[in-house]
Amino acid sequence: MAPSIKFTDQLAAFCGIATRIAESEEAETLLFLLEGSIDWKKLRAATGKVDVVLASDRKQHLAGAEQNDFDTVELNLPDSPVYERLTQALLESVADDLLAPGDCVVALYSGFEAGTIDSLSVIRLDDHLGRLTVHDLRKLETRVPLDTLKSTVDLAVNIGREGREGKPVGTLLVVGDHRKVMKHCRPLGFDPVRGYNVSERKLEDPKVRESIKEIAQLDGAFVVAADGSVVAACQYISAPAADIALSKGLGARHWAGAAISRATGAIAVTVSESNGTVRLFQNGEVMLRIEPFRRAMKWKDFEYDPPGASD
Repeated sequence: MAPSIKFTDQLAAFCGIATRIAESEEAETLLFLLEGSIDWKKLRAATGKVDVVLASDRKQHLAGAEQNDFDTVELNLPDSPVYERLTQALLESVADDLLAPGDCVVALYSGFEAGTIDSLSVIRLDDHLGRLTVHDLRKLETRVPLDTLKSTVDLAVNIGREGREGKPVGTLLVVGDHRKVMKHCRPLGFDPVRGYNVSERKLEDPKVRESIKEIAQLDGAFVVAADGSVVAACQYISAPAADIALSKGLGARHWAGAAISRATGAIAVTVSESNGTVRLFQNGEVMLRIEPFRRAMKWKDFEYDPPGASD
């Protein structure tokens, strides 16, 4: 099947510009946000020996890319703004160990015309973002599948970064061992997920993730099963908090997360309303802390002389 993005002379020149900027900025990686497949051999020739990560919302757009020495990231944000898709691509790249803490990345994407790579940004990652890695999640000795844990943490980071309608939002997601967790829960009135089929409550579904962001504005915790389905929402958690010690300044949401992680085999993921910080609790202790991603994004203008400008 022919590539849906034409590899024009303009695109080749643009890749050359990106490569030179990557060299001058000491960037480790070029990140392409794709809206279609492309001629991988021409792309490799245009980018030289620079590490390249390709991200797309459709798996078929990435078919054959890895055979040409490209790393790939599949997104789940179709029809979302470029900023959100780019943010997700960076998060997934760090979670998959394709990017490292402190990396500088040159991102190329369609900013003006759909299907045409016409925009470029230099992005520097904050040290805190490097903590969101597969290696860190694997250190948690839990029966919760890695994919479910990643989806939950990515969602929590997204809530911490964006809030809802410009307002900060705090929430608690309890993942795994849901039958024991529910024994320590009672609904705070109406449960928005009650009555839906399991297939309609999967975290991997973009519609479900958007609904959770909306519901997160309400009081109470989410309970997520190990298979990634949302079991309950707006739950009040009551678990013994004896012998639990938390840092000064952490509120009831964090105490509830610590307590339920001590009383069960679940992982509790909290989002702080005050600053968006995400914390993972296991056995009553903070095992991982992730700062809000908004401070890791730095957009930088660039200057260059177009071909023939000096003629």
